[in-house]
Parts: sequence; C-alpha cells; structure tokens
Amino acid sequence: MTSHRFDAVLFDLLTALLDSWSLWNAVAGSEDAGRRWRAEYLRITYRTGAYRPYEDLVAEAAEAVGMPRRLAGDLEDRYGELQPWPGVTRTLQALAARSVPLGVVTNCSERLGRIAAACAGVDFTAVITAEKAGFYKPDPRPYRLGLQALGVEPSRCLFVAGSPYDLVGTAQVGLATYWHDRVGMAAPAGSSSPLAHEATLDLLPAFLDEER
Repeated sequence: MTSHRFDAVLFDLLTALLDSWSLWNAVAGSEDAGRRWRAEYLRITYRTGAYRPYEDLVAEAAEAVGMPRRLAGDLEDRYGELQPWPGVTRTLQALAARSVPLGVVTNCSERLGRIAAACAGVDFTAVITAEKAGFYKPDPRPYRLGLQALGVEPSRCLFVAGSPYDLVGTAQVGLATYWHDRVGMAAPAGSSSPLAHEATLDLLPAFLDEER
C-alpha cells in the first residue's frame, strides 16, 4: 500500500494566499510607497521574536520609511478588502474537497487574522496568528502550533510560504516548503532552498499526490 507524501498543508496567509500587497499600496498612496512600507515591516517582524501588537509594528514600519504612523489604522480599517491571488481559492477548494486538512500560520493579530482568513474563500481547520502563538515567524513556535492544531508531524505536512522569511522558520521545524512567490522577493542570506519556487499554486496538488 502506498501513501502520499503529505497529509496536510499549512499556509502563510497574507502573502502566499492573499494579495495584501495591493491593499498596502492603496493605503500608502502608490505602489512604490506601499512596497517600501511593506518591506520595512517584514524586516521588523523578522527580528521581533516575542509578540508585540501587530498594529505597532505596522506603524513603526511606516514611520521608518517616512510615512505617517496613522496609516497602520487605515490599513486595519480596510482589512476586509483583502483579496486572494488569482487561482488561490480554486486550489484551496479543490484540496478541501479531498478532505486535506488546511491551516494558516500568519504574522498578525487574532482579530485581523480572522478577518483575513475569511477572505481566502475556504474554511481552515486552524488559524494560527503570531498573537496566539506569542511569537512572530520565523520563530519556530507559530509553525509548531499550526502542526499541533492539524495533528500532523512536520514530515507529513507541506508549508506554503509567501514571504521568503518563512524559509528560515520552516527549516528550523523540518517543514518542506513550497514558495508561492507572486511578488518576486529575494530570499534572506542563509535561508534554505524550498522544495518548489513557483509564481502560482497550480503545481501544489501534485506535491500532495506524489507517492512516498
């Protein structure tokens, strides 16, 4: 009897599944300003570790790139406008129809994480936020909490990253990683190579069907 390579999938939410970049750009007033703001936010969260209020980190990032801190509140107010990348909901629904346990591990507050997860178009078995875990990715604890919530060992779960910073965290936990790189980001120095590096999720189901 053969078994499939992975039994469950954990996802980064705000970059792997949702086009949060367009919302940040809209709040910032331009694509250039939005990308600078978001890039700084990613750098801050990468080194933060123990949880501090998500909204504070977003405000600090805005200030660091010469933008008003109030934009963090504007972004929070518009979280319900988040949209999935093209093809994402179709892929998620196809996996859900096969009863594949799905969860998200996201650097976010509990309230905003729930709002964002509802925008993806599928019901997740687990939604793990940095606030719930007490730490920001790439600390290993949020990933481990996601695995615990799905009841699966690291070797039997595939992680779908959006930000390349996830490659650092998943390597510490032993999670194979499919990097869904819609934005074209550079991996941080010293990060592990992903199992796949793709611009869409089209190949994701094949990784689950691959036999051991």
